[in-house]
Amino acid sequence: MDTMTSIERMSNILQRKPVDRIALNESYWGETVARWRNEGHLKENESPHEHFGYDYSQGGWPNVAADPEYSGETLDETDEWRLVRNANGAHLKWWKHKAGTPEHVFFEVQDRSGWEEQIRPKLTDDNLLRKRINVEGYKNGLKSSHDKDLFFFINGVNVFECIHPVCGHEYMLIGMALDPDWVRDMCNVYAELIIKCYEILISEGGVPDGVFFYEDMGFKAKPFMSPRMYKEIVWPAHKKTFDFAHSYDLPVVIHSCGYVEPLVPGLIEAGMDCLQAMEVKAGMDLVQLKRDYGDKIAFCGGLDVRVLETNDLDKVEEELQKKLPIAMEGSGYILHSDHSIPNTVDYETYKYFVKRGLEIGTYK
Repeated sequence: MDTMTSIERMSNILQRKPVDRIALNESYWGETVARWRNEGHLKENESPHEHFGYDYSQGGWPNVAADPEYSGETLDETDEWRLVRNANGAHLKWWKHKAGTPEHVFFEVQDRSGWEEQIRPKLTDDNLLRKRINVEGYKNGLKSSHDKDLFFFINGVNVFECIHPVCGHEYMLIGMALDPDWVRDMCNVYAELIIKCYEILISEGGVPDGVFFYEDMGFKAKPFMSPRMYKEIVWPAHKKTFDFAHSYDLPVVIHSCGYVEPLVPGLIEAGMDCLQAMEVKAGMDLVQLKRDYGDKIAFCGGLDVRVLETNDLDKVEEELQKKLPIAMEGSGYILHSDHSIPNTVDYETYKYFVKRGLEIGTYK
């Protein structure tokens, strides 16, 4: 098969049609890029995406915080961390000198009344829509990608990833059990907000090639909810947003960290076209997922980043040989780690991962 452009390759992979090779993309810690740049592997203004020749880019992420004009307030700080109240009324403790998820200290919204008083009115205020999006930035990102023949996703969080920053996972999950109509309302409000933001971006900035939603719905060995609870509460909002994407003939990629295998059938029924990440340490198994669902969806990721952290090229080769031939069978696979590349991974290790991945991943 002749060499394809990234747009052609990605389009075919997401439809599980024949391609010249698997596609390529990756996520990084900021410290990783800084380390590789300091070591001279990356030029001063060169991104890993340019350096390694990735097949897609993303942009357009709407600001779904309750108050898009509120920049946050520092409540306390030391030399090591800062306690911040954000636009959702969440109090989060952030490290100052290293990356990482914040510690959840306190959530002002803990139930339906807090949601209805503090959050819902702002999310349903159409006068704030323009403050949530950057049409010009999205338009430029789309044009820049297409000028390079790169596939471009409009991206952002979906409803689950909108809700837990407002009330925290614990209050959200308690609400799902004791007041499901409240959580169902949150899902619906955010679904409508996402669609309104994307409608403006697409109508004024141009039609992308796909939609990429971030939606972390699992932790180690279990999803945050049962498949039944997912179907009854979250699924209708997923169906609504996925249907919106499909109304433009755009494939839907879902990123989800954690163990989400029990939710995959429901996500497929809602309209998911590709599952991204497949975190090995949480219990996700790329090979089994491919065998179970490879006739229905594509996959991106699932290669254990902990293997790359060993910086043992024999082990990296073993991981690739164990999973890639099965994952790429019949098309439908994008090379990516199962999370993101930490600064413990040597440049030469990652370079080998890409080189061998693309060699193995080229169709004969």
